Amino acid sequence: MMIKITNLELTLEEEKSDLKGKAAKLLRIPESEILSLEIQKESIDARKEPLKFVHTVHLTVKDEELALRRNRNPKITYYKETVREPLLKGKEPLKKRPVVVGLGPAGLFAALKLAEEGYCPLVLERGAPMKERDEKVDFFMKTGILDVRTNIQFGEGGAGAYSDGKLTTRIKDPRIHEVIDTLLSAGAPEEIAYLSKPHVGTDLLKEVVVKIRERIKELGGEVRFYSQMENLKIKDGALKEITVNGEPFETEVLILALGHSARDTYETLFSKGITMEAKSMAVGVRIENLQWRISESQYGPSFLHPKLRPAEYTLAAKTRDGRGVYSFCMCPGGLVVPAASEEGHLVVNGMSYHARDKENANSALVVSVTPDDYGSHPLAGIAFQRNLEKKAFQLGGGSYHAPVQKVEDFLEGKLTETFGEVQPSYEPGVKSVFLKELFPSYITEGLEDGLLQFEKKIEGFTKHGALLTGVETRTSAPVRILRGETLESPSAEGLYPCGEGAGYAGGIISSAVDGIKVAEAVIRKYKPMK
Repeated sequence: MMIKITNLELTLEEEKSDLKGKAAKLLRIPESEILSLEIQKESIDARKEPLKFVHTVHLTVKDEELALRRNRNPKITYYKETVREPLLKGKEPLKKRPVVVGLGPAGLFAALKLAEEGYCPLVLERGAPMKERDEKVDFFMKTGILDVRTNIQFGEGGAGAYSDGKLTTRIKDPRIHEVIDTLLSAGAPEEIAYLSKPHVGTDLLKEVVVKIRERIKELGGEVRFYSQMENLKIKDGALKEITVNGEPFETEVLILALGHSARDTYETLFSKGITMEAKSMAVGVRIENLQWRISESQYGPSFLHPKLRPAEYTLAAKTRDGRGVYSFCMCPGGLVVPAASEEGHLVVNGMSYHARDKENANSALVVSVTPDDYGSHPLAGIAFQRNLEKKAFQLGGGSYHAPVQKVEDFLEGKLTETFGEVQPSYEPGVKSVFLKELFPSYITEGLEDGLLQFEKKIEGFTKHGALLTGVETRTSAPVRILRGETLESPSAEGLYPCGEGAGYAGGIISSAVDGIKVAEAVIRKYKPMK
C-alpha cells in the first residue's frame, strides 16, 4: 500500500526536490518520515498567472495508517497497485512458429510478448531496417524519388517511427504500464513515465525500436526485412499457409499487424474472403504556425521561461453541417514531412525530434468523413484517400511538391503569392495553389468553419502567415478487419487482426497494447515452442 497525493503544485521557480517537503507539510509529518516519493503525473496549469506544474505522486511513509488517519484532505488517499492475473499458457501444440506481419508498434510488442514467453515468433516487415530506412527517407525528402517498399509509412518501426513519438492515449488498460516500462528499458527518456502528454521524438524513438527488435532476437525470435506477405491460404475455415516474397510458408498462427497504409494487403485479404468493413476516418491539411506564437498564446507572459516546453494545443469544433473538425497529431517545434507510399500520390504528415526545437508548430487540421461520404464497400475508404492523394500530387506539379496556401488566402479565396512569417518546412518543395480545388465542398467548408472557430480559441491562429499544406489522409485506417471474442478473424481460425491497421487502435500506445493483447490470446491457446 502507498499514499497517493494529487494536485501537488510547484511554481516555475521551485524544483522537483521541493515536492517532498510539500508532501510532508500536507501530511503533517516530518520530511524524514517520507521513505520514498515517485512522480506519477506532471501537467501544466496555464489557466492563470502564475503558471504552475501540477503533480500526482505516490509515496511511502513510516506509518501510513497514522498519516492517513489524521488527514481528511481529499487530495490524500490510499493507493493500491493493480495486480494483473497471471498469464496461463495453453496446451495446444504449435506445428510451426507464430508469424507476426508488420514491425510497427502493434507487431513489435506482439512479437516481444511472444518471444518473452517462449514462442519464438517470426516477424515479417516489408520495408527496411532502421538505418537503411532512414537513408531512403532522407533521399526521398531531398530528391522526391520514392521507394514504395521503404518510406515514412513502411519499414522498421512503422509509421509511428516518423512522428512526434506521442504516447498519449485515451484507453485505460493495465498493459500501458508494460509498454512504458519496455520503452524505458530500451532507452526512452524517463519523463515519459509521468508527463501528462509524453513524447519520445522521432530521433530517440528510432533507437528505442532497434533495441526492442534486438531483444526479440535475443529471446529466440527472428526478424526478416524486405519480406512482404503477398497471399494466404485458408482451408476448412483455418489459416494454413502464407506466401512471402513469392514463396509458400506454412503457419497456423498469424498476427496481422499491418499499418493503415498497407492497401495492397487489404485488397488481398478482401479477395480471400476475410471479413472487413469500411470505417470512418478524417482528412484535411497540415497547418503551420510559428512555435513561439503558439507558446505565447498558451502560456502568456511566461512563455519564454526555460522550464516550459514548447506548447501544444488540442482543438475541436462542429461544422455547419454537424461534422467534427479537429486538430490531430500536433507536433510542437516540428516539421511537415512527405508520407507517400504509392507512386503518383502525395500525402503529408508531421514529426518532431525530442527537443522540439524547430521554428514551426504543425498539426493536422482534419474533417470527419464516414462511409456515407464514400460508400459502404470495405475498400471504398481507400479509393477515397487515393483520389485525394492523386489530386494533391497533380496540384503540386507531379514531383511530390506539396500544394500550399496561406490560411488568410484560403479563407479569402486568393492565391498565395508570397509567404509571411511562416516558411514552409516541407522539404521536397511546395507549390502555391487554390486548396479548394483539392477537396469536396463539405471538407472545404469544414476546414473554413474550423479555422474561424479556432481563431477564437487561439488568437492569431489563422494569421501571421499561418500556412496550410495538403493533403493529410492517413489519420487512421479506413478499414476494420473484424475479429471475434478470441480476437481471431471469423473468416479464418489462427488469423489475428491487430493494431491501428486492423482498425483497433489509434497511436503508438494503443497499438502496442493491442499487440500485447493479441499475443496473450495466442499464448492462452498454445504451448510455447521452447
